[in-house]
Amino acid sequence: MIRLATIGTSTITERFADAVAQTPGIRIDTVFSRDAARGRAFADKLGVAGASSDLEALLASGDIDAVYVGSPNGAHAAQAQMSIAAGVHVFLEKPATPTAAEFEALVAAGRARDVVVFEGMRNVYDPGMRRVAELLPEIGQVRLASFGQSQYSARYDLVLAGETPNIFDPALAGGAAFDLGVYPLSALIHLFGAPASVAGRMVTIATGADGAGAAVLGYPEHVAQVSFSKIGFSHRPNEIQGELGTIEIDEITMPRRITLSVRGGAPTVHEVDGAANNMVYEVARFAELVRGEADAAPDQQRSLAVLRAVEAIRAA
Repeated sequence: MIRLATIGTSTITERFADAVAQTPGIRIDTVFSRDAARGRAFADKLGVAGASSDLEALLASGDIDAVYVGSPNGAHAAQAQMSIAAGVHVFLEKPATPTAAEFEALVAAGRARDVVVFEGMRNVYDPGMRRVAELLPEIGQVRLASFGQSQYSARYDLVLAGETPNIFDPALAGGAAFDLGVYPLSALIHLFGAPASVAGRMVTIATGADGAGAAVLGYPEHVAQVSFSKIGFSHRPNEIQGELGTIEIDEITMPRRITLSVRGGAPTVHEVDGAANNMVYEVARFAELVRGEADAAPDQQRSLAVLRAVEAIRAA
């Protein structure tokens, strides 16, 4: 049994805990929060016995095998480094770290200590994404892909009122690229590998964070478009266009309806029966890696390629 501790008391940590509860061979034993009372209340809410307000002591206790880092983005690297130094496996909520260099350093440190360093990116482990990959040969040579994720954030209303919520705080590595843009980027890189080139532009909002953005990713035989926004919304489908046909994906974060249209034929719809909380698939993958049943290197290389793509867009 993999004994897990969580860092963070947000809604995403609750969703993670729900996914863990559905996954055999792994359980949450302890909740960490710098605020002891808040941590105890969150542990009670999750039905977890242990609560700690001393991360260093928790990591050194020998009571946990792995830690879930669900704190604000800017805190990920330091907390992960502490965990690795203690020989504790690390599950990082996306984005793994604010920079590619930080993630590279964590991966290297993890290898030196025989510790798994993993970024949770739920859509690439979803069975819907696997179905997309299976259908790719049906459309022949891919020439164009267009993926996006836009969802208006109620917290942008706070920005308009003059406030700086965490999700839009550049000091905490907030912004649309890390919150939403990583989903279409991860899907593209999962399906087609790291791009040869990235060119993009961000929309900067009053806090100094990015509220929206778009990019073109270049591949040897095709190009891909990516868009993302937390200050607007879209119902545009995600598409992969090949010389023989097109694949349309309903939702890039959780593909459940995939439409294949082959030139000259009628469209066929592929419904995917997947979990309502598709974090279960990334949790299962992490458990597999911790047990030594697979190599984490491909997962880490994809995460690194996504971070490099975000950096390239921001540098434009």
